[in-house]
Amino acid sequence: MDVQLKKGLLEVCVLRAVRYEESYGYKIISDISPYVEISESTLYPILKRLEADEFVSARTAEYNGRLRRYYFITYKGTQRLAEFEEDFKSITNIHRYINS
Repeated sequence: MDVQLKKGLLEVCVLRAVRYEESYGYKIISDISPYVEISESTLYPILKRLEADEFVSARTAEYNGRLRRYYFITYKGTQRLAEFEEDFKSITNIHRYINS
């Protein structure tokens, strides 16, 4: 798979993982892993990029004596997910055309 395409799809998967409730790195990996292979070394740069692009925000809180960073989707991130869904519909239509 094209690297840029995979990167974009992983970003959307991460946004989807935090769509309804905030989450932290290990849980995001656990939630996404049944669908796509992702490691910590892949996830954290994606989270940083999503945060820099204001698609997610983060807060730090103590959990069992350690600091944990929780991520949650922003309005801009929700818009990005909606745009992806529209793009995906177009791709699906193209795929049907090619295979007809």
